[in-house]
Amino acid sequence: MPEQEIDVKEAEAKMGEMQPEGLETSAEADAIQQAGDESVPRTELEQAKGELAQMKGERDQLLDRLARLQAEFENARKRAEREKTEFRDFATGNVVEQFLPVLDNFELALKSTGSTEQLRSGVELIVKQMEEALQKLQVTAIPTVGEPFDPRVHEALGQVEREDLPDEHVAEEIRRGYKIRERMLRPAMVRVVSNPKQVAD
Repeated sequence: MPEQEIDVKEAEAKMGEMQPEGLETSAEADAIQQAGDESVPRTELEQAKGELAQMKGERDQLLDRLARLQAEFENARKRAEREKTEFRDFATGNVVEQFLPVLDNFELALKSTGSTEQLRSGVELIVKQMEEALQKLQVTAIPTVGEPFDPRVHEALGQVEREDLPDEHVAEEIRRGYKIRERMLRPAMVRVVSNPKQVAD
């Protein structure tokens, strides 16, 4: 019996030596483990809630910024349309202003009771006034009669046999053409020379 008790004591002593220092009893260890298992999900849940709140905050900021950008874009579009309309009206007003005196003179000519010759002279003055108004707007007539035929600015409506002008030159202007600076507004309608002598040569 005494030897058996010694063996038990020795066994307990050996178990004590094998147990790490500071380790609680198995019941306490189980309680700590259980508490730890419960605390881990709680910590992850709190962290997930924090990340979700942060993402919601960022989303709200982005939506607010998007709304402001859309409003700014819409305002810029409306402002550009308004400025475009104002510029068109301003440009049209400047052009119309140049021709109001011409219109006034046409009305005076229609009310005139003078002779045919006087009326013709008055219309010639009005045409000259209109040409001056066009020049102020950088609008010039396309040269025609005597010029080489140029399909870029001339539109041929037929040919005329003539020996006093070079072949493939403009013989007659039917409708005047115009250009503004270097851009053509409309081509000149012309008849082109067909010179039999030059064609034969």
